[in-house]
Amino acid sequence: MRYIFSFLLLLSYGMAFSQSSIQSEFKIYDTRLKQVITIDKIISGCNDADVLFFGEEHNDSVCHYLEAEIFKALYRKYGDKIALSLEMFETDNQLPLNEYLEGFIPEDRFAKDVRLWSNYKDYRPMIEFAKENHITVIAADPPRRYVSMVSRLGMASLNNLSKEAKKLLPPLPFDTLSGRYREKFEEIMQGSPGGTNPNVYYSQNLWDAGMSYSIYKYWKKHKGNKIFHCVGGFHTAEKLGTAAQLKMRNKKIRILNIASVSDASYNSPDPKAFEKFSNLGDYILITNPDLKKTF
Repeated sequence: MRYIFSFLLLLSYGMAFSQSSIQSEFKIYDTRLKQVITIDKIISGCNDADVLFFGEEHNDSVCHYLEAEIFKALYRKYGDKIALSLEMFETDNQLPLNEYLEGFIPEDRFAKDVRLWSNYKDYRPMIEFAKENHITVIAADPPRRYVSMVSRLGMASLNNLSKEAKKLLPPLPFDTLSGRYREKFEEIMQGSPGGTNPNVYYSQNLWDAGMSYSIYKYWKKHKGNKIFHCVGGFHTAEKLGTAAQLKMRNKKIRILNIASVSDASYNSPDPKAFEKFSNLGDYILITNPDLKKTF
């Protein structure tokens, strides 16, 4: 996606909301304790977890606010024993991402060399915080050109790639999840172009397998560290998708997940109002659906 650097510099995350006003636009519900909690409770809950997934709605400003706040809180507690993992960067962009974080290249060069999402302004606060505090950032997503290739040509087409290209992907062949995840995907895709094409589902699985492998590789080398992975909500809701793929790589990996929903019940004084979302995650972020979207 194209990105205009000058536009980025004119925008900051805090323009739409002040910290005090945004606090009233969401609640965090702990599905195990069955109560509304604070960010601090999530952080303390990570003592016994290796990976915390944040399943976001990409255009929800509250999600992006909380991602940054949780990331900072994790750093305050665990220091350099944390890593940030993002769907928003692809594995073949790990090198320029590292070069920017290390101060070797300026931000305008970084913006040109990395395929930044059009709403990169929403993730920039976390990248800048990581840069300032020398925190590892994992470019987790497999290159989208290969995801697109699977949609068009099928999984077997990946076998024809070069050794260099395969280094950017999870080990082949990757798993294609059956059951609930596939059922949910087919429900969403009903009536859309290519919705009945199995290759489209296989490309979804490549995303999940790729992100899980990126996380797994870091975890394997840095056991004891915490990984905070931000990703579209569908990929980790109900601990399916990327979360399920990660558990398949090693059952000992301990995960927690946050699932975000925009719902009119966000301001309910009764925690029971949030029980309808309990199947989605360990923590449910309920946000005001009337807030202006970031794009």
